[in-house]
Amino acid sequence: MITLKPITKDNIEDVLALRVREDQTAFVSTTVESLAQAYVYAETAFPFAVYDDETLVGFIMMGYYEAKHYYTLWKFLIDRDYQHKGYGREALKQGIDFMKEKFHITQIYTGVHPDNAVAKRLYESVGFVSTGFHEFGMEELRAEV
Repeated sequence: MITLKPITKDNIEDVLALRVREDQTAFVSTTVESLAQAYVYAETAFPFAVYDDETLVGFIMMGYYEAKHYYTLWKFLIDRDYQHKGYGREALKQGIDFMKEKFHITQIYTGVHPDNAVAKRLYESVGFVSTGFHEFGMEELRAEV
């Protein structure tokens, strides 16, 4: 069973050790970078460890993008050892549900590198579609929730 859990002193080292495959490193921020951003944007960033029962399998961070006044899937990764097992789709659904419950949102945005076809398909599988907008080398996607 997939659950999102807070990052605490008990799991921080394991979260920092999460890694993606070598061919994915250009597309994904490390958890170190993501948690540094979460610290700086503590009022608007919502990071979680992704667990399958008691096994850490990934990281997700939702947020509020003040410059554009919308909520986002900000950071996301499933550890290289746990990819292609359905964890990503379920973690995304739970992250979106968290934002719906906490902020009563009707839309959520994310960005995907144009060369990251695997991530784009995953995002599309939970309802994201392209807005046609590109910024900072990323394609913007939006989901109606």
